[in-house]
Amino acid sequence: MGAGGRRGGRPTLEMVAERAGVGRGTVSRVINDAPHVSPQARAAVEEAIAELGYVPNRAARALAADRTDAIALVIPEPETRLSAEPFFLDVLRGVSAELADTDMQLLLMLIRTPQERRRLAQHLEAGRVDGVLLVSVHEGAPLPDLLERLRVPTVLSGRRSERERMSYVDADNVGGARSATEHLLGRGRRTVATITGPLDMYAARCRLDGYTQAMDAAGHGVDVSLVAHGDFTEEGGRAAMRELLERHPGIDAVFAASDVMAGGALHVLRQTGRRVPDDVALVGFDDSTVARHSDPPLSSVRQPTEEMGRTMARVLLEEIESRTTVRRHVVLSTDLVLREST
Repeated sequence: MGAGGRRGGRPTLEMVAERAGVGRGTVSRVINDAPHVSPQARAAVEEAIAELGYVPNRAARALAADRTDAIALVIPEPETRLSAEPFFLDVLRGVSAELADTDMQLLLMLIRTPQERRRLAQHLEAGRVDGVLLVSVHEGAPLPDLLERLRVPTVLSGRRSERERMSYVDADNVGGARSATEHLLGRGRRTVATITGPLDMYAARCRLDGYTQAMDAAGHGVDVSLVAHGDFTEEGGRAAMRELLERHPGIDAVFAASDVMAGGALHVLRQTGRRVPDDVALVGFDDSTVARHSDPPLSSVRQPTEEMGRTMARVLLEEIESRTTVRRHVVLSTDLVLREST
């Protein structure tokens, strides 16, 4: 035999079994990290693998385990939002980091049209992925129901409502928005407005709820004319800020439900001669690069977006491995980061 015990050519599973003095099935169970293998047998197999330089055939391994070793990160949003909002890239970074030490391949899928949704359904029905991470969940969106019907292991980023059935990883949107609004009120601001996200998203409704709770607790109540509806885009933030200034020229504080919208609001405030924070204090949500690189830098509610991505991937891997039907609901805490805008 040559170096490392090889007889020439690529070492096989049978060669590992022979070297370790165990059956082929035992080697397969060790490779797939399956239970019911004695510590002695596992050690012998691992030693034989190291000596022979055996590399498992990934396709055969996945087939034997009825797996594809692939998961899909599905984002039902246009490319413009993907590139403009740091949230998506931070989630992707967290997912990638969690999968780095696994054999899982990550497929990024943007679903923007009914045709692309049908193509995804065909992909899933053919069993080409082991599970799905779904980011950006709108109420009434068809994708979660499709994934449930196909019984594909799925973890959502956020949730559709407080009654969400599927596994999800979310941030404390209510608490974060409440702390932002309380901070503005605590700085002596009297006319505190908010720019909401799209209210067909539970996260946006929760951030509006947090604002409402803080205003009520301070004895101000909520003046609906101080609530402008946005869509988590920069242009949406600009339009909402213009609307608020038309209604209340003396407005002195704004809580925007995303940093991107806060950036749009900041642009309009500057255009109309308002100084931030002297005339109008401004707080965003996400604590993204947008907040840190604005002029002035924005106070913002930090949600652990990258950790959300990591946790989503971890929960999904656990569901795939255990084949469990138990759903997990994880809510991560938020923090208010103060900068020059308040």
